[in-house]
Amino acid sequence: MSLNLPKVDQARLDEEWEADKDILAQLADNGDKAQIKRPVDVSFRGDDESFEAVLRLASQFGFVELDRETDEEGDQYLFLECEQAVDAESIKALTRKCLQIEILCGVEYDGWGCQAATGSVH
Repeated sequence: MSLNLPKVDQARLDEEWEADKDILAQLADNGDKAQIKRPVDVSFRGDDESFEAVLRLASQFGFVELDRETDEEGDQYLFLECEQAVDAESIKALTRKCLQIEILCGVEYDGWGCQAATGSVH
């Protein structure tokens, strides 16, 4: 099944990439080996109805639901997880997918995160 995904605004992609580069630099400072696949979580702000649409779409990309939270202001967040590497190309692809989900589902993409993977066992 091929999904007809919307084009993402390049300025928005560039803006997200600036933030992503900071996260990648922090991971590298912690000895991260970006090519090691590991759980990566992403979050979206929205409501229960839009989250159901996100889950239907995101599951096709290999995401699973991790959690839902409501902050002090009453904003609702959906946390998803997938397993992937965090090299620059992988993260650019992840961000593009998340921004497409944002467009299609009427939610706000709120970024990604993961633990540093050094390849050593603790």
